[in-house]
Amino acid sequence: MSDMRFTKDHEWIKVEGDTGTVGISDYAQHALGDVVFVEVPEPGRKLAKGDEAAVVESVKAASEVYSPVSGTVIKGNAAIVDQPGLVNEAAEGGAWFFTIKLSNAAELSELMDRAAYDAYLKTLE
Repeated sequence: MSDMRFTKDHEWIKVEGDTGTVGISDYAQHALGDVVFVEVPEPGRKLAKGDEAAVVESVKAASEVYSPVSGTVIKGNAAIVDQPGLVNEAAEGGAWFFTIKLSNAAELSELMDRAAYDAYLKTLE
């Protein structure tokens, strides 16, 4: 099992081989509140690191989900489109947003591991 990496925008990516699974952190779903709408990217879409990849809307706010790495979308998670509330229940698990084939694995080194992300969150309090 690979470890998760995080961005300062509260996305996470879990990489296995050259494929990454991307979602939003538990912190992000908590900050958003009740998620009511999710839009995920289409398969085949090419994304550069930092590109807007998906949308998540709650009763409080709408937020973009940015791609933590460059690559090509393999698939979006249809389950969270049908049941957006899953994002609140399993933000760092089954409620991932999309999978991506990495085009530059070196970009992963620019992301935070769990300990660094937790330290970063403390600076936001």
